Amino acid sequence: MHHEEEYQEITHCGFVAIVGRPNVGKSTLMNHILGQKLSITSRKPQTTRDQILGVQTKGHIQTIYVDTPGLHKGQDKAINRYMNRTANQALKDVDVVLFVIDAERWTDEDDNVLAKVRHADCPVVLVVNKVDKLEEKDELLPRMMDLSEKMDFAQIVPISALRNKNLDRLENLVESYIPEGVQYYPEDQITNRSSRFLAAEIVREKITRQLGQEVPYEVAVQIEEFVYEGATIHISALILVERDGQKRIIIGDKGSKIKLIGKEARIDMENLFQQKVMLNLWVKVRSGWSDDERALASLGYQDD
Repeated sequence: MHHEEEYQEITHCGFVAIVGRPNVGKSTLMNHILGQKLSITSRKPQTTRDQILGVQTKGHIQTIYVDTPGLHKGQDKAINRYMNRTANQALKDVDVVLFVIDAERWTDEDDNVLAKVRHADCPVVLVVNKVDKLEEKDELLPRMMDLSEKMDFAQIVPISALRNKNLDRLENLVESYIPEGVQYYPEDQITNRSSRFLAAEIVREKITRQLGQEVPYEVAVQIEEFVYEGATIHISALILVERDGQKRIIIGDKGSKIKLIGKEARIDMENLFQQKVMLNLWVKVRSGWSDDERALASLGYQDD
């Protein structure tokens, strides 16, 4: 008798946590690796509030990136406590940790993250970002030697996330740690987040980019309506701020700022959803929301 053996490709699937103090380029790194704008990026710290999962499938290897909010010391506000809990959770149940730092300086906050990653049950790769900013190129090797003494890192990889430098090497290294396993997501899926969540993130990014230091990070965006009508998506977003002054800044003179925020957000949404978008934005003052656990829960910032 002739038996034909059924051939089944061995697949790999694993989780990668991206950790680091605020503003070292974690979100930019993930966006470049995935070639898709998922996690919001800005020059202000604390803009990534959730464990956004970015999924990359290359043939038989699926890598699921967990982009954590920055680990930071401030435990006073409810939102800070929530963000720290989320980041700590990400260090459990992952196959490799990417600890991202800024090549130019090591701070107390980096020490704080280091103390946490020491307890990870998996390899920790130190990713030295923004190496293009170093004044002298010959600073890099001694810098990496110093860093290697801080902990027994699995590897130290210098990169520039913004300039796409050395990311191939980092990706290959990450893939080498991904264990055999069934793939969780279909290969064309790049995030497990809902479209509503991504729409809210886009609006929040535009506010942060447009207003920089003028509006602190106490801005939340709630999607009130997300409706498909034929070839168009109708989206209504409520922007929540803490004070009247912030509301005035976001609206701008004769509505100029909110129009610009809306226009930029709509363009990004149309690119992401590949559909025409009608976007309505509203601004509302809800004081104390960032320091109220119940308010955070109602806005979706709750522990799973």
